[in-house]
Amino acid sequence: MERYKKLTLLHSNDMHGDFLAEDVDNKLVGGVAMLSGYISKVREEEPNTLYCIAGDMFRGSVIDSEYQGISTIEIMNMLAPDVVTLGNHETDYGVAHLLFLEKCAKFPIINANLHIKTNNARLFNPFLIKEIDGMKILFIGILTEEVIAQTKNDGVIGAFVDISEAAEEIGRICNAYNAIDIDFTVLLTHIGFEEDKKLAAALDPAWGVDVIIGGHSHTFIDEPAKVNDILIVQAGTGTDQIGRFDIVVDTDNNCVAGYQWQCVPINKDTCPVDEDLENLIVKYKSQTDEKYGRMITRFKRKLTHPERTRETALGGLFADALRNSLGLDIMLLGSGSVRCEELGPIVLLQDLTEAFPYDDAVYMIKVTGAQLRKMLLYMVRDEVWEGVHCEFYQFSDGLHAVYSKEAHEFIEFDYEGLPIKDEHVFKVGLQQFHFNNLEDVFNIPMAEIEANGKPRIVSTSCRQVIEEYLSAHQHLDRVAGDRLIVE
Repeated sequence: MERYKKLTLLHSNDMHGDFLAEDVDNKLVGGVAMLSGYISKVREEEPNTLYCIAGDMFRGSVIDSEYQGISTIEIMNMLAPDVVTLGNHETDYGVAHLLFLEKCAKFPIINANLHIKTNNARLFNPFLIKEIDGMKILFIGILTEEVIAQTKNDGVIGAFVDISEAAEEIGRICNAYNAIDIDFTVLLTHIGFEEDKKLAAALDPAWGVDVIIGGHSHTFIDEPAKVNDILIVQAGTGTDQIGRFDIVVDTDNNCVAGYQWQCVPINKDTCPVDEDLENLIVKYKSQTDEKYGRMITRFKRKLTHPERTRETALGGLFADALRNSLGLDIMLLGSGSVRCEELGPIVLLQDLTEAFPYDDAVYMIKVTGAQLRKMLLYMVRDEVWEGVHCEFYQFSDGLHAVYSKEAHEFIEFDYEGLPIKDEHVFKVGLQQFHFNNLEDVFNIPMAEIEANGKPRIVSTSCRQVIEEYLSAHQHLDRVAGDRLIVE
C-alpha cells in the first residue's frame, strides 16, 4: 500500500441555523446552498474528502425553531456531512426529541459523553471509523459540560464533564481500536478552543490523536494551534466560511506527514450554488415569512448586543421588559440568550424570534442583599475576563454596580439610587435554565435561596412577555453603560 496519502478534511461548527446567504457590500456571502456547492466542488476535485460538523447545527434562525430542528435535519441531509458531533444546542428541544431527530438524520451523529445513569448505556455511538482510499480514519465526539445544564430536568441522563474524564474516555476508545491499525484519529469536540488546548495537553501521545476539530467558542483563527503535537482548529460560526485541512497522512507511522489549513470564505465569486438545496430553503422561508413577517415595534435606533460579558443596550431592554411586565424588583437576563449583535430599528416577529430564540419560563426568587452581592461577584470572577465561557447577566433598570477587578469587589452596589444593605430582600427574576442551574451559575445553594421563600413561576413564556411589551411600547431606546461598570 502507498505510504503517503492525501486526506482533505472540510469542517464547520456552530452553524446555528445560518441557512440563508446575506448581501454584504453587494456580494452574496454564506448560506448552506453555496456551502453545499463548495463542498461538492472539493469532493469532485479531491476524492479523499470528508466533511464534518463540530456541533450546534440548531438554534439561531426561525426556520430551525419553527420546526424544532426537523427542518435543520432535512437541510443537513442534503448537505450530507460524513460525520457530526453534538453541540450543547442540539439538546435545546429535549433529549427525547434529539433522539427522534437522530432517526431523521441520514448521516452519523457521534457523542462519547451522554449515557443513561441506570445502566450506563450510551445514547449515541461514541465514535465512527471511516474507510477511504484504504485509510481508516477514527472520529470521536466530545461535548461541552454545558449539556448537563441543558438536561437538568432529565434525571436519568448522565455524562462525564471535565477534561480528565474526557481524556480517559478518548484513551479507552483509542486503545480499543489500535489493533485494527487506525491511520488517522480526529477528535470532533464542542468544548471551546481554550478547552481543546487543555484536552490536547492531557492526552497520551500513544493514543495517536492527530487533529482536534472544535466548536462552541465561535473562534476564528489564522492558523492551527499545536499542543502535544496535536493540531487544533475551529471555523468561527455560521456558514460564511468553512475550514479546510489538506493533510498528507503517513500510513506507516499513522501520523501527519504534512498539512495546509485555511479558512475558506463562502461567497458567490468562489462557490457554485446547490440549486436543489436553495429550493428547499426557499420553501421553508416562504412558510415562515407568512407567519413571522409582521412588525412588532420600531425602536428609536438600532440597539446592539456586541458581546455577552458586558452590559448591552439590547440585553438591558429585554431585561426591562421582563421586570416591568412581571412585577419584579430585578431581572437578571442571561446574556447568552440574546443571539444577535444588533436589532432594529424596525423589528419583525422573525427578527425578535431569531434574536431571542429561547422561550422558557421565568422564576421569581427572593434574594437578600448579601446573597445578591455574592451571586454577582461570582458572575464577574477573574476567569470571565480571561476568556473562559461563563454565564453572564444583563441587569434591569434600578440595579447599579461598579466592580473593581483589582479589589475583586463592588465599590458601588445600589438599587434605585440607594446602597444595597445585606438585609434588603429583592424579588429577582431568572429564566428557567438559570434557575435550574442556580448553584452552578451563581455559586449559591438553592436551599439558601428557598429559606427566603418558595420560588415560583411568574411566566411560562419569557419571549411572549417581551413580544407583548415591545408591541405596546413603540420608539423604545436604551443606552448601555450605567448599570454594570467594570474598572
